[in-house]
Amino acid sequence: MTAHSSLCSIAPPRRRGRGATANRSGRFEREVREDFDDGWGALEDLPAFATQIAHERPKNLITRNDSPDIGFERSINPYRGCEHGCVYCFARPTHAYLGLSPGLDFETRLTVKDGAAELLRREFSAPGYQAKTIAIGTNTDPYQPIERRHRVMRDILQVLADTNHPVAIVTKSAHVLRDLDLFAPMAAKGLVKVALSITTLDRKLARVMEPRASTPERCLDAIAQLTAAGVPTAVMVAPIIPGVTDHEMETILARAQAAGASEAGYILLRLPLETQDLFSAWLLENFPDKYRKVLGLLRSTREGKLYESSWGKRMTGTGPYAWTLGRRFELACERLGLSARKAKLRADLFVRPQAGGVQLSLF
Repeated sequence: MTAHSSLCSIAPPRRRGRGATANRSGRFEREVREDFDDGWGALEDLPAFATQIAHERPKNLITRNDSPDIGFERSINPYRGCEHGCVYCFARPTHAYLGLSPGLDFETRLTVKDGAAELLRREFSAPGYQAKTIAIGTNTDPYQPIERRHRVMRDILQVLADTNHPVAIVTKSAHVLRDLDLFAPMAAKGLVKVALSITTLDRKLARVMEPRASTPERCLDAIAQLTAAGVPTAVMVAPIIPGVTDHEMETILARAQAAGASEAGYILLRLPLETQDLFSAWLLENFPDKYRKVLGLLRSTREGKLYESSWGKRMTGTGPYAWTLGRRFELACERLGLSARKAKLRADLFVRPQAGGVQLSLF
């Protein structure tokens, strides 16, 4: 049985503008549920997938991790799920914890974290809190389309600016430019840097693969505008998809460097849990002639599997193909003057909010 064969594809009209092709229920459900066309035409009457918003008030906002291959200890996710719909997103399986599908549910049934700014002030005012760089955008994108209305990221960023707290942001959206008024003064203090994630420069491929993310050209323009405003900016060539986007690595790096990026990084395609079937089904539908090659190359980097979760291996893989990608990246960065070494942000300027998190201390 092939990896994709267990998924039932949703009719294209119902998923227009979305990334995933299926919507099987999450792995924790006692019963497996998914739409299936039995030939009677019942599915033709179902409406297209529309974005649905739920709200929650979390008990904690800052997430901590001790993974040795991740360059941050703390992160914040303003939303659950991501409307960008990137079919390859390694965060898709987290939707199963909500009783939802990592497929189309992940990009259409989203959760807004209400009261995030107030909660963050309270966490910052806790006795003994010590400032360290907080990463935002490592799981779901803080600048996805619903941010225009709900502005959770904007409120969080305002707290970070008010308290002089360091933050590193990753996004696939040019909407990040909205916050230049906060970024510029923070950058002058060494408190912020922004990375734009670019998977491909092929606009047509991007629209199929990451349907509601900003176009590659808009991401490059965002790098240019951030740099012009004095904000340290990086490019993430992520993910690199063997046999589909790997040939673009050097060109992406060169275009980003020309736009003003000063740092760079890359991540090899990661397919944990349900993402394997979702990506395989998408690949078979859109690139059937490359299906075997792509999955074969990926397995060559994961010791014969489609995914290896071990620290030190999951981001870049192992084997000759993975080694070649790494050397290509290093040589390109050296030639372009891009630093693979990440500049540290300042944490010594942090100003603790008063207890209650309403007003900052003046002394």
